[in-house]
Amino acid sequence: MTFRVRRVTTTRSGGVSTPPFATFNLGDHVGDDPAAVAQNRRRVASAIGLRSDGIVWMNQVHGTNVEVVDSGGDTIDKTDALVTTTPLLALAVVTADCVPVLMADARAGVVAAVHAGRVGAAQGIVARALETMLGVGARVNDVSVLLGPAVSGRNYEVPEEMAAEVELALPGSRTTTRRGTPGLDLRAGIAAQLRTLGVSAIDVDPRCTVEDRDLFSHRRDAPTGRMASLVWLEPRP
Repeated sequence: MTFRVRRVTTTRSGGVSTPPFATFNLGDHVGDDPAAVAQNRRRVASAIGLRSDGIVWMNQVHGTNVEVVDSGGDTIDKTDALVTTTPLLALAVVTADCVPVLMADARAGVVAAVHAGRVGAAQGIVARALETMLGVGARVNDVSVLLGPAVSGRNYEVPEEMAAEVELALPGSRTTTRRGTPGLDLRAGIAAQLRTLGVSAIDVDPRCTVEDRDLFSHRRDAPTGRMASLVWLEPRP
């Protein structure tokens, strides 16, 4: 059987949350009304044509834990990456500046969703997720990746010491901001890391969460909501 890979990223619009989480907040850890978050999550499932228990969410902690899942309806605790071989089971990562990494091997039928913030990316969460995918049947030459909307290097200012530390762990991340100060471009670093691991099909959503008012940004608006980026497999007819 072959599969079609579906990838979706939400925006701020279309939900029921009130300010400062207006309106399509999908994060359940930011102080929003839990009933509003639950309704927003049901809307996501409906919009992509899945049951509400057809999405797996994470309690993200900026760590390196990867979980293989085969059913939805629950939130996986203390996890920053999900992997599945189950068709029609969407994996979700919520972000508001960090990098959502959506990986897939359509031939083998394996997908992964990764939350890659500065700490997790530097500690190797993306590489660990790829390794887990390979362990359940993916082939590195067949893996394609989408790096979703995130804070861009021109807007991610960090201290010099931090920039050097992340660059050492994730080469290609260090950059210069629009103000001429030390910065980080995590998407560039993750893309470079993936290429060293043998992944060549890498697409980058160019949107910057800080600049694009249609997207949530913690650096710009904290407290604020979270977007969701989802990946799943559909069997080809």
